[in-house]
Amino acid sequence: MGKNVTIIGAGLVGSLLSIYLAKRGYKVTAYERRPDLRKNRISAGRSINLALSDRGWRGLAGVGISEEIRKVAIPMKGRMMHPVSGELTYQPYGKDEQAIYSVSRGGLNCVLMDLAEQHGVKIVYNEKCTDIDLDHAITHFENAETGKNTTVSSDHIFSTDGAFSAGRMQLQTRTDRFNYSQTYLDHGYKELTIPPTASGDFAMEPNALHIWPRGQFMLIALPNMDKSFTCTLFFPFEGEKSFEALDTPEKMMSFFRETFPDAIPMMPTLKEDYFSNPTSSLMIVKCFPWTYKDKLAMVGDSAHAIVPFYGQGMNCGFEDCVVLDELMSKHGLDASLENDSELFKKVFSEYQSLRKPDGDAIADLAVMNFIEMRDKTADPKFLLQKKIEARFSTKYPEKWIPLYSMVTYSPHMRYSEALREGLRQENIMQNIMAMPGIEQKWDSEEVEKKILGMLS
Repeated sequence: MGKNVTIIGAGLVGSLLSIYLAKRGYKVTAYERRPDLRKNRISAGRSINLALSDRGWRGLAGVGISEEIRKVAIPMKGRMMHPVSGELTYQPYGKDEQAIYSVSRGGLNCVLMDLAEQHGVKIVYNEKCTDIDLDHAITHFENAETGKNTTVSSDHIFSTDGAFSAGRMQLQTRTDRFNYSQTYLDHGYKELTIPPTASGDFAMEPNALHIWPRGQFMLIALPNMDKSFTCTLFFPFEGEKSFEALDTPEKMMSFFRETFPDAIPMMPTLKEDYFSNPTSSLMIVKCFPWTYKDKLAMVGDSAHAIVPFYGQGMNCGFEDCVVLDELMSKHGLDASLENDSELFKKVFSEYQSLRKPDGDAIADLAVMNFIEMRDKTADPKFLLQKKIEARFSTKYPEKWIPLYSMVTYSPHMRYSEALREGLRQENIMQNIMAMPGIEQKWDSEEVEKKILGMLS
C-alpha cells in the first residue's frame, strides 16, 4: 500500500516532482505523451527560453540540482529597453546581484529527466492518457507509435500534464461541482531568432532581458548559451497591426523596419523564421478543486496555466512541488507507511487550499505585467514612479519591497500576499504621482513623508 505513484506528464514539473517523491521512497513511474527529448538534443536545446527566479531555484535546491543548472543559466540583471528612436535604456530588476536566469526549457527538462532516472524513476514515452478511474487510481494510456492500450494501477496519481491536462479533464467531466475557466488573450506569440555575430559573440548585451515595447504589442529577447537570442513577438491575432495583417514577406519586412529598426540587422533569418514558425495562443486556466480524495492531485499548469509575462509559470509549478514536499514532511508521509490514505487526503486538502489563492494571484499578476511591459516601460511618468519607489525602498527596505521583487526575489512570500501588497503600494504611488510638481521634487523629504504617512 502507498508505494506506487503514477505521474502523468514528464515535463519540467512532472520530472521535478518525481524526484521529490522518489526521495521519499515511492516507486514512481512517469508517463509522457511526447518522445524522449534526450534522443534529439538539438531540438531540446532550441526551445522556448524560461526565466528561472528564486522560487524556481528553491525547488531545484530541494533535490540538490541548483548548482548544476546554474552552469547552463545566464543571469539577466535588468530590462534593456529598445525604443523606435534607438537610444537604449536599462532598468535593473533588483539590487546588487539580483537577477533572473535564462535557461532552455528543453535543456532543463533533459537534466531533470536524467536526475529522475538516477533516483529510480521510470519514464515511459509516447504514452497518451486516455482515461482515469478516479476512485481506484487506475490510469489508461495509449501508445502513440503502436496504438497499444495500457492500464496502470497505482496508489496515487499526480497530473502534471500542462494546460490541456488529461487529469483535469477527468475531474471536469467525472466529478460534481468542479469549477473551471479558460481565457485566451487576444494576443498570440511567435518565436524568432537573433544568431551570434560573425565573430561568434552575442549581438547584444547578454545579461539583460531585451524588450521592444510598442503599446499594444512587443518583442522580447532572451540570451542562450550558444550566444544567440531567442526572440518572441507578442502580437494581436487580428486587427490593423496583427499576425493576420502581416500575411506577406513584403508587409512583414516593412512593418519590422518601421517598428523594430535596430532588430532587423541582427535577424538575418527573420523572413524564414516568421513564416515557418507557428503562431501560438496564450491561455489562462483557473479551476478548483485541484485534488480528488487521496487519489489524484494536479500540479503546475494543469491546475493553474498562466501567461508568461512574469516569467513565473515554471517557477510557480516548482513551488507547488516544494509546498507538497513540505506538507508531506509535516504529516510524516513516506513510502514506509503501510496505509497512507488518510494522510494523503490531508496533504492534498491543505495543498489545494494553500495554493489555489496563489495560482489565481500569479495569473492576475502576469496579465498586469504584460500591460506594464508593452505599454508603460517606455513611459517617462512610469519610469519616474519606479525611481521614486526604488529610492524609498533603498532607504526603508523594511517598509517597501517593490512588487517585482516580492514576486521574483521573495520565495517565502506567497503570490497572493504579493498581489495584495502590490495593489496597496500602487494606490499610494498614484497619490504620489498626482502631487503638483512631482517631476521636480520626486526625491524630496516632502514626498518621503507623504509615503510614510500613507503607509502608516
